[in-house]
Amino acid sequence: MGDVVLITGASEGIGRATAFTFARGGYRLALAARTAETLKQTAIELEQSLNAEVLAVPTDVTQPDQVQKLVEATLERYGRIDCLINNAGICLSGPFLQTTLEHWQALMAVNFWGYLHTIRAVLPDMLKRKRGQIVNVGSIGGKMPLPQMAAYCASKYAVSGLTEALRLELQPHGIQVIGVHPGLVNSNFLKRAIFLEEPGEDNLTHPSRARQRMQQALESFWVSQPEEVAAAIWEAVCHSKSEVVVGMAQWAVAAYTLFPGWVGPLLQSLPD
Repeated sequence: MGDVVLITGASEGIGRATAFTFARGGYRLALAARTAETLKQTAIELEQSLNAEVLAVPTDVTQPDQVQKLVEATLERYGRIDCLINNAGICLSGPFLQTTLEHWQALMAVNFWGYLHTIRAVLPDMLKRKRGQIVNVGSIGGKMPLPQMAAYCASKYAVSGLTEALRLELQPHGIQVIGVHPGLVNSNFLKRAIFLEEPGEDNLTHPSRARQRMQQALESFWVSQPEEVAAAIWEAVCHSKSEVVVGMAQWAVAAYTLFPGWVGPLLQSLPD
């Protein structure tokens, strides 16, 4: 019988592509997402096209009781969880002073606390078996700053810190913790992203400049596809890599790491 992977944010985008990639690799799947209809459709397509074994559990990762039920259902169905892929997330772009405390709390609830809830739920079984892999899908925004995205970067830097600290703590217990950091990905995340207007903008009659910038960026040559990120996750799991920066984002991260004094001002000079 194949290994078991639990994927959050699995109904669309990176999560969906990852589910298909791991199904092709012989894994049995437990899939979680908030929207039951799209999650069910993804599960049906996996079963029909790949004859995959799929458990689909609608789950809001910001709610620890729902996450616990997800993990319990997975363990009841399969008996173990070999790999957890934390992927659920939301994006927010806009000026710092336009970002309310409610925006910050909503972003951290999904992007950071959602990861923490799933890790805490799966870890006891992994520790008991002294085996397992935890993949945290982060972002280029967790490796370098991005303009107009303070809250998003803060949430992703938190994921990076959590990933690196847990890697040190859990490696002696046979558990690998992996960080995978995509850049901009051409998926349907725009429909869930939050774009805040500059003071004086009227977003009812015109799209915000932040949304327009993101839409333009999605047409650039350096944008990754969900399947590319899924392939990077698969390679990281198969080869037990500690960290992967996906696609062209690796060059931006490397440049910032080596030359922060040059890259920082360059980012500040980008047009609004």
